[in-house]
Amino acid sequence: MHILATTSASLDDLAEPVDLRQQPADMVALSFTDSDLAGLAAAWSAQSDRLPSLRLAALRDLRHPMSVDLWVDSVAQHARIILVRILGGYDWWRYGCDRLVALARERGIALALLPGEGNDDARLAQASTLPQAELAALLAYFREGGPVNMAALVRRMARLAGHDIEAAAPTEVPKAGYYEPGRGVVETPALNSHREGAEVACDTAHPHSASLRSAPLPLKRGEEGSQACGRHFLSPVDRGRGGLQSKPEWGSNIRSDRPALEHDAPAVPILFYRSMLLAADTAPIDALAHTLRENGILAVPIFVASLKDPASLAFVERAIAELSPSAIVTATAFASGAEPGVETLFDRAGAPVFQVVVATTRRDAWRTNQRGLAPADLAMHVVLPELDGRILAGAISFKDETQADEALGFRAFANRPEPDRVKQVARRIAAFLRLRATPLAGRRIAILMPHYPSAPGRTGYAVGLDVPQSVLAMLHDLKDAGYTVEKIPQSARQLLDLLETGSWEMGLEDYRRRFAGLPEEARMVVEGAWGDPAGAFTFSAATFGNVTVALAPDRGRFEDRRADYHDATLPPRHELVAFGLWLRGTLDAHALVHVGAHGTLEWLPGKTVALGQNCFPEIVTGPLPVVYPFIVSNPGEAAQAKRRIAAVTLGHLPPPLAAAGLDETRQKLERLVDEYAQADGLDRRRRDRLARLIVETAQKTGLAAEAGVAGTDAPDEALRRIDAWLCDLKDFAIKDGLHVYGRAAPGEADPLRLASAAAEKAALLSALDGRHVPAGPSGAPARGRIDVLPTGRNLFAADPRTMPTATAFDLGKAAADEIVRAYMQSHGDWPRSLVIDLWGSASLRTGGEEIAQGLALMGCRPQWDAATGRVTGIEVLPPAVLGRPRVDVTWRISGLFRDMFPTQIALIDAAAAAVAARDEDDSENPLAAATRAEGRRQPRIFGSSPGTYGAGVESLLAGGDWDKREEIGRAYLDSASHAYGGAEGEGAAAPGAFAGRIAEADLLVHTGDDPGRDILEGSADVAFIGGFSAALAALGKNADVIVLDTTDPHKPKPRSVSEAVARVVRARAVNPRFIAGQMRHGPRGASEFAETVDRLVGFAETTHAIPGALIEAVHDAYLGDAEVRAFLLRENPAAAKFIAERFASARRRGLWHPLRNSVDADLDALIEAAEASSVSPPPLTPPHKGEGKSGAPATPSPLWGGVRGGGRHETPEAAQ
Repeated sequence: MHILATTSASLDDLAEPVDLRQQPADMVALSFTDSDLAGLAAAWSAQSDRLPSLRLAALRDLRHPMSVDLWVDSVAQHARIILVRILGGYDWWRYGCDRLVALARERGIALALLPGEGNDDARLAQASTLPQAELAALLAYFREGGPVNMAALVRRMARLAGHDIEAAAPTEVPKAGYYEPGRGVVETPALNSHREGAEVACDTAHPHSASLRSAPLPLKRGEEGSQACGRHFLSPVDRGRGGLQSKPEWGSNIRSDRPALEHDAPAVPILFYRSMLLAADTAPIDALAHTLRENGILAVPIFVASLKDPASLAFVERAIAELSPSAIVTATAFASGAEPGVETLFDRAGAPVFQVVVATTRRDAWRTNQRGLAPADLAMHVVLPELDGRILAGAISFKDETQADEALGFRAFANRPEPDRVKQVARRIAAFLRLRATPLAGRRIAILMPHYPSAPGRTGYAVGLDVPQSVLAMLHDLKDAGYTVEKIPQSARQLLDLLETGSWEMGLEDYRRRFAGLPEEARMVVEGAWGDPAGAFTFSAATFGNVTVALAPDRGRFEDRRADYHDATLPPRHELVAFGLWLRGTLDAHALVHVGAHGTLEWLPGKTVALGQNCFPEIVTGPLPVVYPFIVSNPGEAAQAKRRIAAVTLGHLPPPLAAAGLDETRQKLERLVDEYAQADGLDRRRRDRLARLIVETAQKTGLAAEAGVAGTDAPDEALRRIDAWLCDLKDFAIKDGLHVYGRAAPGEADPLRLASAAAEKAALLSALDGRHVPAGPSGAPARGRIDVLPTGRNLFAADPRTMPTATAFDLGKAAADEIVRAYMQSHGDWPRSLVIDLWGSASLRTGGEEIAQGLALMGCRPQWDAATGRVTGIEVLPPAVLGRPRVDVTWRISGLFRDMFPTQIALIDAAAAAVAARDEDDSENPLAAATRAEGRRQPRIFGSSPGTYGAGVESLLAGGDWDKREEIGRAYLDSASHAYGGAEGEGAAAPGAFAGRIAEADLLVHTGDDPGRDILEGSADVAFIGGFSAALAALGKNADVIVLDTTDPHKPKPRSVSEAVARVVRARAVNPRFIAGQMRHGPRGASEFAETVDRLVGFAETTHAIPGALIEAVHDAYLGDAEVRAFLLRENPAAAKFIAERFASARRRGLWHPLRNSVDADLDALIEAAEASSVSPPPLTPPHKGEGKSGAPATPSPLWGGVRGGGRHETPEAAQ
C-alpha cells in the first residue's frame, strides 16, 4: 500500500500508443510543426550524400508514454545528436523530455530542446546538454527559417554529431513583407489591374505548380540578385535528391494573369505565417487571393513571423495605413497578443477582421468527424482569435499527406485548399463589403425575432431581454442613423400583432428554382426527410421601409414544434430552407440582425465548427452578414452563433437586479427574531416566549417547513434555521424588469450601465456599417465580472487550455468541501459516489469551477504550466493529504460542453484513469475498488450522442404525453447514450452504462452560478434535475438531489431541490416588485410569468418534491390577483391560456390541491377568455406531401460527419 504517494497523469496518457518503426540514425529531429520537418527533410535530401543519416518524427505521433519508450529504444538511444522543437514548452512533452534528458546524460548524446516561436522556456535550455550559445544558434535557424537556414542547420547538426562539416551562421530573413501568388515576394503590392508593383528579382521553381513562380525578398544594399534568390527562396520541397513533392488540387487553378479588377476595388490584406512561405506551402493563400480577385476584391497577401513579433506588427501597421483596407483577413493562429482592454492592431484599423482556418486537422478527419476540427485547431484557430474580435469566416484548407521519404522514415503533410470552402469564405467577405459599400438609405436589413415554441405566448422570448421592445428601439435608432425606416409600431403588442397577421410569400416555382442551386446531397437529405414541397410558403414578417422584421419558421415536425426546434439530427423543413432563400433572394437583405438568444439557425444540423457545404447553418444563412445581440452572461451559446453562422455577437446587459426583501408576513417574523436576539441573555422568560411565538408563526405560514425545521429540532436550532431562511430570502437578487437593447432603465444611475446602453447602440450601428467591433469578455456582472462592462463588444470566451484556472480550482475545491460537509452532516458518513451536471456556458463563465469541483472530490488537482497557465496534466493527492475518502464522480456533460471542451473531457478522463489505478483501500477509493472488482475501468463521462443535445426529457414534459414520471426517467437515462473520453474527448456508444452509475449514486450536484438567473428560468434545469430525479424513480433508487448555489463563489451553499425551488418562489416569483417590473414590459413580461409557471410545474412533475403550497402561492399571485390577470389577458392572451393549462395539469396529476373549490372553474374561464382575446395567428404551413401522417421524417444519412442518434437538442438551454 502506497498511501503517501502522489501520482500525476498527463493528457498524453490517453493517446493511442503507436510504433513509428523507424531505423536508427546519427541525427534525429522532432517537432510539432510540419513546416519544421518539411524544411529539414528538404535540406537533408539536397545534400544527403555528404551528411550523416537523419530521422524525423512528428511529436503528435509520440504523445503516449509507450510510444515514446518504443521510439527511444529503437531510434533515440543510437543517435549522436537529438534536436527537439517543442511548441508550448517542457510541460507539453514532459515524459518525452524526461526520457531524453536521462538518455542523453547517460550516453553522452548531444541534446537540444528548443522552444517554439516567442515562447521561451528556461527549463528546456537547462535540460539540454549543449551550451547556451549553441542552443541559441540552433534556434535562430528555425526562427529565421527558409531553405538556406535549414541547409545550414542540418550541417551544424552533422558537426555536433562528430562530422567535420562547415556550417554557416544563421542568415537573417525579413520577418514580414508582401507576397503575390504566381510572383512570390514583392516590395510593393499591385494595387489594381493597371499597376503591377515591383519587378521580380529572380524566379525559382514553385512547389505547387509549374505555372507558378516565386520571387525573393527585397534585396539588401550591396547584395547580388542571384545570391539573394539562392539564399532566400530555394524551394525546400523540390530541391535535392528525394525531395518531397506537393501538388495540391488548387495549384492548377492559380495563374499569373490575375483577374482584372475595377480601379477602385476594395483592398483586403491577407495576413499569413512566414513559415508557410518559407516552406513553399502557400497553396491556401494562393487559392483565397485568386478567388477574392474573382469576386472583385483586391487581395493583398502579407506574410508575418507572428502578430506578436514587433517587426511584423510594425510592417502590418504601415501596410494597413497605406492600403486603407475595407476588410482584413487573417490566417494566423492565436490572438494578436494585446492585454485585455488594450487597443489591438485591428481595433486601430477599424475594418472587419475575418479569421480563416489553415487547419492542422487532417482532411479525412474533417470530412468524417462531426466536430470538424481537432481540439488544438479549435483552440488556436477559433477560440483565441476571438479575443481580437475576429469573425470566423471558415476553414480554407486541411492537412494531407504528401509523398513519404523512406530514407528519413518520415511522413510529410502539406496544406491542401478545399475549393468550395475557399469560395464560401470569399462570398462571405464579399457580402460584408457589399453591406459596407451600400449607402445607409439603400441598405435592406432583416431583423429576426426568436419564435421559440417551448410554450405559447413566448414569441420574442430571450433570457433577460425584452426582444419586442428592443426591436422597436432598433427601428428608431436605424431611422435616426439614416436608414429608410417607416411606420414604426407604437407598442410591442402592436408589433407582435403585425407579425402574427402579416405575411410574405415565396412561390413554389421560385423555391424549386432556388432549391435546385443548393448542394445535391443536402437537397437529398431534405427531400428524404420531408418529401417534395407541396405549395407556396408564407412567412410571418412585417416591413417598415427597408427594414423587415420576421419570425423564423418552424424547423421540424408540425405536431412536435417544441421538441424538434433544436433537434440537431433533423434537417430543416422546406419552409425554413425557403425562408433563408427568401432572405437572401426575394428580400435581398444586406444583413441579418438576430435579436435575442435561442435562435434556430446556429443549431441546424452540421459540423460543430469548420462547416462544409452540406451543413445546414450555411445552407440557410449563406454568406449573409449576421449581427447577434447576446446576453453577456451566456458565452456558450454566443460561441455557437459565432462559430456556425459567423455572427458578430454584441454583448448586452442582463436585467437590473434588486434585493428581494421580505413581504409583510416575513417582515413581522424577522422583527420577532430581532427581538429574540435582543432578549437573549437579558430576559430569559421573554426570550422563551418569543422563541415559541416565532416557531408557531413560522409553522402556521409554512415557512418552518420551507426552512427545513424538523419537529424534533430544539428551539435554538429551529430559530437558527428560520433566521437563516429569512436572510436567504431577503438577500435573493431578483430581476427588476428586463433589459431593452441599447437603452438604460428609467432612473438608472450606475455609470457602467449607462455607458453600456450607449455602447450597445453604437456597436449595432458600427456592425451594420461593416466595421470592426472590438472584442470584449463574457461573464456575469453580478458575480463580480465587472470587466465585461461596458457591453456592446464582440463577445469572446475563455481559453479552454487554461481551464480550470488556478482561481477556479480554489473556488471549486471550496464548493466540493461544502458538498462533502453538508452530506456528512445529513447522513453521518462520506458520500461514495455522485453525479455532476457539467455545462458549457457555466464552465466558460466561471473558468471551470464545476470541473474543479469534481476533480477535488476525486482527490485530484490540475497541473499548470507556470509560463502560460495552461493545464498540462493531473496530480492525484494521497489520502493522507486529502483527509477523507475519494468520491467516485460521474459527469453528465451537456452537448455544448462536449463540443467546446474536448480537452477538458480528456483531462477528466485522465484523472479518472489515474485514480482508478491507485493501490488504495476500497474504503478510501471506491473508483479503484470498482475497477478491481470489474476487471477494467468503466467510463465516468456521459452525454448525448455526437451532434445531439439536451437531457432527453424535454419533449415529454412539453407535450404532457406521459402517465408516470418513470417514463421521463427512462428517457433521461436513454439520452446519455454515449461515454466520452480519450485523448481527443471522443464519444462511443455505451448503452445502459449511465443507468448503472445513477443506481450507485448517493447524490446529484447541479450548480447555479449566475445571480441573474435561477432554476425557474429556462428548461435546462428542469430537464437535468428533474430527469435525474425521475431516473431514480425508474430504477427504484434513492439519492439526494443538491442544487449548489455558487452565485457568491466564496460562500457556496448546497440546497435540496424543494428548498431551492421554495426560495425562488418566495423571493422572486410571487414578489410584488418582480411582478410589477415584468408588467412594465407588456407581452414579454407576461411570457416571464408563463416561464415561471411552466418550470415550477415541471419540477413538481419530475421530482415530486414541490409542495402544493408553492403552486398555490404562484397561482394566487398571477391569476388570483385581478390586476395581473387582466394584464395577462390584455398583453399576452396566449401566455394567459398556457399558464391556466399548466395549473390545470398540476391539478390533474394530483400535484396541487387548492384550498378553494372554485379554482378549476376559474381556470376553465380564463382559458375561454384567452381564446376569445387571442389574435388569430398566421396559418402554419402544414406538413408537405411525403412527410407522413404525423410529419415524422425518415432518417437520412448525415452529410456532415459523425454519428447520429441518442438525445436531441430539445431546447437551447439544454446545450449549456
